[in-house]
Amino acid sequence: MISRRREKKAQSDFVVGFPHEKHIEIVSMGGERPVTFANASFVAGKARLAGEESCSVCHQTYKPQGDSPDEFVTPPPPKLGDAFWLKKGTFKTAPIGHTTCFTCHSADSGMTPVPSDCAACHSLKPAQPKADVDEKLIADMKIDDKRMLDSWRLRDSSGKYQHAYAAHSDMECATCHNVVKMNTADPLTKRVGIASCAMCHVTATAGDGGSLNVEVDARQKDAKFQCIKCHIAFGKLPIPESHTKAITEAGGE
Repeated sequence: MISRRREKKAQSDFVVGFPHEKHIEIVSMGGERPVTFANASFVAGKARLAGEESCSVCHQTYKPQGDSPDEFVTPPPPKLGDAFWLKKGTFKTAPIGHTTCFTCHSADSGMTPVPSDCAACHSLKPAQPKADVDEKLIADMKIDDKRMLDSWRLRDSSGKYQHAYAAHSDMECATCHNVVKMNTADPLTKRVGIASCAMCHVTATAGDGGSLNVEVDARQKDAKFQCIKCHIAFGKLPIPESHTKAITEAGGE
């Protein structure tokens, strides 16, 4: 029998290839117009609106705080202070079965790929990038929600990013995600780069309020400093060239 812990960490050997650019306008139509595949861009107003409507069909904020007085997923230690503890509303949902897909791709509609053509969407999982997550921290938090853990173990940029945070929830998905180039079978197309964060969190100097600037300055003064504003495991690693380049492009040195 598979232990509960092993079951929570079980991962499929396959990955689903979902081309977002083919679905952006189609999904947002909600069946009001004939279905035709079309490419979309987030530049024009109508396309941007269609994109946001499409995103919410498959992706919703997972377990938001709502009216609950508890902002954390599990009870934090009494003396948490400024230490990190996972908050509600950190992740977004994604379809975990065929139900959403079969809304359009069914035997009755005849729309390709048809349900019997498994290989059209499912392929062997390529090598996955390392995630900004700490298994010991997960154990300490006593989180056993597999859907939440699966999402966290796919975070290959910022392991702490909270979608429900006020400043984040007001932004459009395309502010951070290059949706038209995103294919779920290719992890490189899904990764959120520092350029998406730079518009809010990078300034010419730390004195101007940039979070990245503050972290980089602290690391340059103390090699043992861990960048924990955004990261969990990655905060111990050397500062990526992309981060220092972002500061330079913002007018810093």
